[in-house]
Amino acid sequence: MTGRGAGRRRKRATKCTTTSKKKKPLQNQQSHIHHRKKALSNLLSLIASATSSAHSFLSQNDLRLLPSQDLSLESKLASVTLSICTLSSLLSSPIPELPLSPSPHPPLSQCWFDRFLAAASDDSIHSNAKWIEVFRMSKSSFILLLRNLNPYLQNSVPSVSPNHALAAALYRLAHGAPYESVASRFGTDAATACRAFYVVCKLINDRLGHLFEFRADINRIIVGFGWISLPNCCGVLGFGKFPIKGELLGANGALMVQALVDSEGRFLDVSAGWPSSMKPDSILRQTKLFLGVEESRELLNGPPFELTKGNSVPQYLLGDSCFPLLSWLLTPYPRLSEEDSLSSTEIAFNSVHSCGIGLVKTAFGRVRARWQLLSKIWKEECIEFFPFVIVTGCLLHNFLIKCSEPLPDENMDHLWDGKLPVFKGELSERGQRTRDVLALHLSKASLRM
Repeated sequence: MTGRGAGRRRKRATKCTTTSKKKKPLQNQQSHIHHRKKALSNLLSLIASATSSAHSFLSQNDLRLLPSQDLSLESKLASVTLSICTLSSLLSSPIPELPLSPSPHPPLSQCWFDRFLAAASDDSIHSNAKWIEVFRMSKSSFILLLRNLNPYLQNSVPSVSPNHALAAALYRLAHGAPYESVASRFGTDAATACRAFYVVCKLINDRLGHLFEFRADINRIIVGFGWISLPNCCGVLGFGKFPIKGELLGANGALMVQALVDSEGRFLDVSAGWPSSMKPDSILRQTKLFLGVEESRELLNGPPFELTKGNSVPQYLLGDSCFPLLSWLLTPYPRLSEEDSLSSTEIAFNSVHSCGIGLVKTAFGRVRARWQLLSKIWKEECIEFFPFVIVTGCLLHNFLIKCSEPLPDENMDHLWDGKLPVFKGELSERGQRTRDVLALHLSKASLRM
């Protein structure tokens, strides 16, 4: 019995020793996890404190920062804040009372726009530069635009003053700012900022549509093209392409915008909202411009211009190579193969034609540079209203030219360099004759220079 008792005691002692050995690594692991959580909590507290200081800096200096800097810093701080909150929620003991400011901007009673108006109330060069920097137009142009839209804004967005609604819409259009950011700067909520934006775009389409001056200003247009060796030319026709994200329009889907511009880069006619899957000539034949020339005969019905005795050209447009050659739409001479060479007269015409077509690309590039919302890739859910926003940008472009506002510097990042397929189909005989006469004239003119 004594031997058996001693054996049992040895077994129990061995078992206790084994259990003790198992507990020690577990305790060490738990201790290690506790220390890591504590270190992480301390680190998050430091990051949260730094983020709070950055919020404070932003709220005190938002009028001094460029809008791009202000929006970028706000976006980064929002991401950091979200990351801190997510990490702290994963800890078993969340960080108590993170020292984070809920908003980088002061209360709504002192919203950013009100402080901006107070700071830029005079007519100094510095104040005017701030207006152009923030709203892409001078204070005087803003007031003129507000005067045009004011009666309609009061009824459409009664909860926001007309100048706040217009300024908020221009701010979003100029900088591509999200509605939450717009709302915090203009003393409203995101839903109201969204409504104000679409109301302003719709009103600009309705009230400023006369700024597409093709019919009313044809003489000025012809004179302008005469200065760049295109007699009796009434405009240049081309396309802009605006990408859309989603499956609705397929891979690399986009909205196509057909635009007619003059020699100074004004938009004379804009037809927006065509899917990129459509052929350019199919788009052309469904536009009001085409119907106005081919059916109602309201457009391009002026007198021909005599180049030399017995040689004259009717009123015409220049068109990109994706369009058909028509009696009134002159496209460049094509090279059917790599071996083909063009004559000197054809080269002279194509050279001037290329300069003309560049006007469309430049006009769209300037619109995108000024209104950066149009440089963003839009979601397919917004596809129904996107054409209104594009036309808004084009109309404001014309409005600011009329106000003698300086044009924005061209930014190659905003230009679309995509090539549309060359039209392959029947060519107008009258169009070919007009192109040949004009080509001969341009060739002779180049020799005299």
